[in-house]
Amino acid sequence: MFRTGPRNLITDVAGLSVGNADDARLKSGVTVVLCDEPAVAGVQVLGGAPGTRETDLLEPQNSIEAIHAVVLSGGSAFGLDAASGVQAALREKNIGVEVGGFRVPIVPAAILFDLRNGGDKDWGRYPPYRELGYAAVQAATADFPIGTVGAGTGALTSGLKGGLGSASTVLDSGVTIGALAAVNPTGSVTVGRSRHFWAAPFEIDDEFGGLGYPDPMPEDAKKILLKYRDRRVGTRAESGSTTIAVIATDAVLTKAAAKRLAISAHDGFVRAIWPTHTPADGDLVFALATGRSGIELSADAAIDLYAAAGATMARAISRGVHAATPADGDLFPVWSSR
Repeated sequence: MFRTGPRNLITDVAGLSVGNADDARLKSGVTVVLCDEPAVAGVQVLGGAPGTRETDLLEPQNSIEAIHAVVLSGGSAFGLDAASGVQAALREKNIGVEVGGFRVPIVPAAILFDLRNGGDKDWGRYPPYRELGYAAVQAATADFPIGTVGAGTGALTSGLKGGLGSASTVLDSGVTIGALAAVNPTGSVTVGRSRHFWAAPFEIDDEFGGLGYPDPMPEDAKKILLKYRDRRVGTRAESGSTTIAVIATDAVLTKAAAKRLAISAHDGFVRAIWPTHTPADGDLVFALATGRSGIELSADAAIDLYAAAGATMARAISRGVHAATPADGDLFPVWSSR
């Protein structure tokens, strides 16, 4: 049986902290995962519309072995500026790879589309995401809120507000795995318009309502619910979407194994969101391995880790929507209103 870590957050993985910064008027924000020490990392993109920075260096054949932080941001392509703010904050702390006498923080990033969510995006010449990224580093801690915060501030799903979610799992081997997701998909995380989450079989201790699956299944369970149809704001393809996430473990992994971890975590998208990985989504998972447990996995233990990656990610996605809170100007209701 899976059990959660003490916080049920990605920061149950030793060596990580998380910071959020957001703007209620903008209805957008930034989330950063900081590594106490450089962490082995990988990435897998399966959505058709990604927005990224520094992802090529994470491929196993490339030379950078470890990174210092990962950024998840709202703002579509404008949000990629957030990584510059994070990089500036880390440079002030003398964190980075030494290159020719300079410290260069390695900060991969990904963005989601939240421009058409009712927030005021009239920010003038330059978008605010660089400063939000800098502020997120200053706010980093082991305990952080989920729901309508950070990169999940302006997130939407099909018919409900999205949000920032996190979860953790402790395996019998002693390894901990954690997930963090900014949930803004084209698809729905609930079974039709019900209160029941697609990820129900993986839920631990009623962490997102404890409702299980509906019985019988509602008639609209198989219906593809277009994200903005109810409010006539636009079509799914025009609006843009994306769920961006981080899966992390304290196990000792190679870069190739970290990429496999990111691939496995995408199974959690499939378990929690329908449909997912569409041409309108930029779905992406970063993987981090801090190695702090000192445990190198056997073949059987690795299978357990990859299975837990999908389950933990599915839970994090559901928890992000479950924890969303209402705000002025919202286009969609929150889950708790159903």
